Amino acid sequence: MTRIDGRARDELRPIHITLGYQSFAEGSVLIEQGKTRVICAVSVEERVPGFLKGRGSGWITAEYSMLPRATIIRTPREGVLGRMAGRSQEIQRLIGRTLRAVVDLSALGERTLVVDCDVVQADGGTRTAAITGGYVALYQALYNLTRQGILLEMPVRGAVAAISVGIVDGESFLYLCYEEDYRAEVDFNVVMTDTGEFVEIQGTGENKPFSREVTNSLLLLAEKGIKQLFQIQKAALATLS
Repeated sequence: MTRIDGRARDELRPIHITLGYQSFAEGSVLIEQGKTRVICAVSVEERVPGFLKGRGSGWITAEYSMLPRATIIRTPREGVLGRMAGRSQEIQRLIGRTLRAVVDLSALGERTLVVDCDVVQADGGTRTAAITGGYVALYQALYNLTRQGILLEMPVRGAVAAISVGIVDGESFLYLCYEEDYRAEVDFNVVMTDTGEFVEIQGTGENKPFSREVTNSLLLLAEKGIKQLFQIQKAALATLS
């Protein structure tokens, strides 16, 4: 099967991360993965949720939204509808717990870092792009807090990135675009740390169950792609000074 964008089945989409994309955020990036584009911006608040008050620990949370014309057909703003879609809630919780997994929250003091992920254009993989870009924006914010002496040391314990893999017409593919994702028989979103540990695995058989062998092969394919994402993150962060 020839992929719609001409890639090999185990090839990433073209990826570019622009660090410091927004001037006023403590950390920010524009991550572009194929036609998918997501702005991730980090804000620091000198407070924590009620369940953490007085415990000396910080918190990391995320908010996720999609601009109305990020997709082919206009999607109404959730604020206008008066409610947040279940999909948006699920994705922002995923982003938050993923980023918390690689940060020592006790080193933050009683501060909350809010990671806003806004999808400018969507062509599949928006949640994984938000995680990969969100980590870079978060790292920049924590780096700046450390340089300013607000934090005593960098609280980051490792890197984290995410990617989608799936089976389309019986073949395994790395990083599905929308057309592939829409037709996928099996669809996985995989989140990993740079030590090779999994933070989250979301896997679905769209029409029928799938085997352990399929699971293992897709996880190996995802790991291959995520290792490349770590190098791209590292290159973006190398510009910090």
